[in-house]
Amino acid sequence: MRIGILGLGRIGAFHAETLSGLDAVDSLVVTDPFADAAKAAAERFGAEVVDSPEALLAAGVDGIVVAAATDAHPALILAGVEAGIPVFCEKPVARTMAEGVGVLKAVRGKDVPIQIGYNRRFDAGFVNARAAVQNGELGKLHTVRSTTLDPAPPPAAYIAASGGIFRDCSVHDFDIIRWVTGREVREVYAVGGNKGADYIKEAGDADTTGAILTLDDGTIAVVSNSRHNARGHDVRMEIHGFTDSIAVGLEDKLPLRSVEPGVTFPAGTPHDFFMDRFSAAYRAELTAFTEVVAGTRPSPCTIEDALEAGWIADACTLSLHEHRPVTIEEVRQG
Repeated sequence: MRIGILGLGRIGAFHAETLSGLDAVDSLVVTDPFADAAKAAAERFGAEVVDSPEALLAAGVDGIVVAAATDAHPALILAGVEAGIPVFCEKPVARTMAEGVGVLKAVRGKDVPIQIGYNRRFDAGFVNARAAVQNGELGKLHTVRSTTLDPAPPPAAYIAASGGIFRDCSVHDFDIIRWVTGREVREVYAVGGNKGADYIKEAGDADTTGAILTLDDGTIAVVSNSRHNARGHDVRMEIHGFTDSIAVGLEDKLPLRSVEPGVTFPAGTPHDFFMDRFSAAYRAELTAFTEVVAGTRPSPCTIEDALEAGWIADACTLSLHEHRPVTIEEVRQG
C-alpha cells in the first residue's frame, strides 16, 4: 500500500523510518512546511515529496499518518475523512477538548477509520497485562500503579504549548489504565510540584505530579509523573488483584537502581528515551494501522478513546489548580 505522512519532525521522521520497513508498505508520500525535512525523508526512504496536504491527499495514498503540529490535527483528520482515506493521527486529537469533541461530531457516521496514536497499547508488556486482567488471572483488582518519568524536560517553547503535564505526559498513563483494566475513571485528585526547570513553573505547569484515580468499580489507580528522572525514561505499571499481582517494565533496562545487598537487578543499560523504550510498540502500532487501512481490523484506538483520556487529564488539571477532588462528569463536554 501507499502511505502519506504529514509532518516530518522527530516523530514523523521516526514513523517514516518504521513504515519504510513494513512489508505491507510499498511507497511513501510525504509533506512538511519545511522543505529540508521533506527532502531528507525523500533521500533517506525513497519517499515522494509533495508541497501540500492537498497534494498528498490527491496522490493516490491508501492511508495517511498525521504527525504535524497539534494545531493542525483537526483539519488534517477531517481532510482525510472527507477524502475517504483512513487516518492515523498522533495524540492529541486537538489542542483543546472542545476542538476534539468538534472533530468527533464531524466524523460521526462517516465510514472512514481513524486511529489515534497511543503506542503503549502495542507494547508487549501492556498487552500481556491486559490479557491477564481479562482472563481473570489476578482476581478482582484493588490497586493499579502507573508511572511515566522522563529523563529531562522538553524545551520551554514545547512546555508553553503542551497544555500541561497531565495533557501531554500523564495522558498516556490515563489511556493505558483504561485499556488494561477495562474500567472507566470516575473521580481524580491531583497534586504537583516544581523543583526543577523554572520555565515550567513560569508557564503555570508542574514538573512532578501525582494523581489518585478512582475507577468505576472502586479500584484505586495511582499515577506518578515527572519531567526530571536523570537515570532515564521510566515507564512501568503494577496491577494488584486479590489472586495475583503483576508488573510491566520490570526488565534489565529499567532506569532504577536497587540498593539491596547482593542484588544486581537491573543489569542492563537504562532506557534513555521514549523511542528506545517503545520502538517495538511503535512498529506494532503502525503495523496495526496498515491492517486498518486494509480493512482487516477496526481502529484499535478511536477518537472516543482519546477523548476519554483527555477528560481525565482535564479533571486532573482542574484538581491540581483547585486542590480538590474532581469527577470526570464535571469536566466532560458534548
